Amino acid sequence: MRFEEAYEGWQSKRLTQEQAAQLLGLCERSFRRYINRYEEAGFEGLMDKRISEISARKAPVDEVLRLEALYKERYDGWTVKHFFERYQDEHQGSRSYTWVKSRLQEANLAPKGKKRGPQRRRRPRAPLPGMMIHQDGSTHEWVPGQIWDLIVTMDDANSEIYCAQFVEEEGTLSSFEGVKVVLQKRGLFSSFYSDRGSHYWLTTEAGNKVDKQRLTQFGRAMNQLGIQMIAAYSPEARGRSERFFRTLQDRLPKELALAGITTMDEANQFLRRSYLKRFNRRFMVKPAQEGDAFVPLLGVDIDNILCRQVERITGKDNCVSYQGMTLQLPSDKIRHFSKTRVRVHEYPNGDLAVFHGPRCLAHYNAQGALIKKRRKMAA
Repeated sequence: MRFEEAYEGWQSKRLTQEQAAQLLGLCERSFRRYINRYEEAGFEGLMDKRISEISARKAPVDEVLRLEALYKERYDGWTVKHFFERYQDEHQGSRSYTWVKSRLQEANLAPKGKKRGPQRRRRPRAPLPGMMIHQDGSTHEWVPGQIWDLIVTMDDANSEIYCAQFVEEEGTLSSFEGVKVVLQKRGLFSSFYSDRGSHYWLTTEAGNKVDKQRLTQFGRAMNQLGIQMIAAYSPEARGRSERFFRTLQDRLPKELALAGITTMDEANQFLRRSYLKRFNRRFMVKPAQEGDAFVPLLGVDIDNILCRQVERITGKDNCVSYQGMTLQLPSDKIRHFSKTRVRVHEYPNGDLAVFHGPRCLAHYNAQGALIKKRRKMAA
């Protein structure tokens, strides 16, 4: 459905190839290939047949092992270029320099050179609202003597701030709150752009690329919703967010002082009731294209997706331990849950729930006291 939408947008000239490809999370070349395959064979042509095929050019394992053994036994410590000359002249090697270098680097026999930094260029805005959502936090003395984090969730296409809230410290649950507001106001969006904060991404070492296979709680939720996550690797890459925060740091403390606000609850009410509307009227820009890319949420229980989920094993007394609390499961007419694997959901407001598969067994407040609610199924 998403490809058909992008294809029709490109056919009607509402979107360029670059914009249509961005909507699908592809490069322009891949989008052109998809067009050709779709026009030739319909949706079946979009299936990637390479997954089940082995490349005819793949080198035999014995040849790779002989190359590695040759290097370790006779040429250990040589540069790849120096070794390649001997490989061709004295050992009648028939492979290319790139192939030899790649095999040696894969076996950790030759070091990998540092990549040149990319030539940076200004990234154009997304053409439609809902194609890319930014989220970032700013630590600042928003009121005299109080250092808070301001979490802002905004649209890349028109700079509309959908949600801004003060919290003691930026984290998973505060980030969920911003996303929830967008989903409730507008619907499902295509991609999420953020820094490499530890609640968004896992990294093996500080400064390295993010690990897209091991997901954080936030990454798991975005994956469940089908939202693509994009990591920013420099402050310059988050230029729009950074410029917005400079403006907010200049204007918002003065507005809070003028209104006589000194507490976080009062400040958050001030943001929701009046300030964001005024700020958006002043700083929103017109998107490049008319319409939007939001998709309606139909039958999705976002509360049980945008939460922290942790597996636990119940004790023999039908209790679940979670963050120093003991959650007593109520009696159940269907079965007992002693020594059963269950899932604890922690919601942004601090409430808790215990699930067995899709079935909610009990709700609790932030202190672990049982709340009587109608049971429901998880998404």
